[in-house]
Amino acid sequence: MSFFTYMLRCADGSYYVGHTENLEHRISQHQHGEIEGYTQKRRPVELVWSEDFQTREQALTAESQIKNWSRIKKEALIKSDWAQLAHFSKPPSRRIPRHDVSTSSTSARDEREGEAHSSSIPRPVGVEPASSEAEMRGRDRLAPPPAIVLVRPQLGENIGKAARAMLNFGLTELRLVAPRDGWPNPSAGPAASGADIVLANATVFETVAEAVADCPHVYATTVRKRGVTKPVVTPEDAAREIRSTAAKSAILFGPERSGLESDDVAIARKIITVPINPQFQSLNLAQAVMLAVYEWSKGEALASPPTIEIEPPAPQDELDGMIAQLDAMLVTSGFFFPPDRTPVTRRMLRTLLTKPGWNSGEVRTLRGVLSSLAAPRDRS
Repeated sequence: MSFFTYMLRCADGSYYVGHTENLEHRISQHQHGEIEGYTQKRRPVELVWSEDFQTREQALTAESQIKNWSRIKKEALIKSDWAQLAHFSKPPSRRIPRHDVSTSSTSARDEREGEAHSSSIPRPVGVEPASSEAEMRGRDRLAPPPAIVLVRPQLGENIGKAARAMLNFGLTELRLVAPRDGWPNPSAGPAASGADIVLANATVFETVAEAVADCPHVYATTVRKRGVTKPVVTPEDAAREIRSTAAKSAILFGPERSGLESDDVAIARKIITVPINPQFQSLNLAQAVMLAVYEWSKGEALASPPTIEIEPPAPQDELDGMIAQLDAMLVTSGFFFPPDRTPVTRRMLRTLLTKPGWNSGEVRTLRGVLSSLAAPRDRS
């Protein structure tokens, strides 16, 4: 089975990047507005680029990388313009001016984005660079997603919950070091709640050193220093560093009962910790994983809850009509007493009623309430 990463050009000129196992069907869904979210309100959409991969993980990785590109880099990929892609993947100080590169469709924000993600160029599998692009070969990945390494995890349920947290925030590479109950573990699947791709691709190692052998940047998560002197960063800082390098990163999480041992922490370059209640420094494994991967996911174009348009505030005359209706009812009921306090009370009521910013429907509803109070109807 093949998996596809694809790019759509939307009606407003923006680009959408996704992945699927059935490209033709997925594009049809986008074109007919069957997928809620970004493309539904930006139709018609046009497929401008796609690439097939052998595994879903590869397709998801390519999707995550391309989503972070600036507009001009995406358009270079669409045109297979590797020279332009290489140019805008370099830091501004290292760019050689190219008079053949048009930036008319690229905003200043796009340029800044291109600079922020400029350490290397990810190239999807199957897309070969031009032979003159030898310089690009050493930089063929941009900020690869970090590997999550669970060190001597004890319960299969916790492994599954950690996998669920990973996939929620776009990560799929799980590495296990000497899991207590072996691997695979039948308890992990139900706890993962559908994050099967993470569990299926999980790799097992005997030692921490073997698990991170290909990772120049290793972070250890712990709330205790354990006598090891290491730079300490927050999850947010670590996520920013991971995104700024083209080299592979790994984040270590210790066993549920005791956390990472000093020898485990010693392998890492830095320690990740979070401000936490000193009287109760206890996070379960899945919570710790979620804190770290959520910060990393902030740079991803993940799905957000659909926004609901809020009705604009009602026109002033509608609000005045409601206030006048209430005022008349209060006069009839003898509310304004003593008389010399009436102006102050009316002013306070108007202030109270203008604070919420009622929309027209809300004003009509409240006036209906007032009408019902003024003239009760027997509905028995």
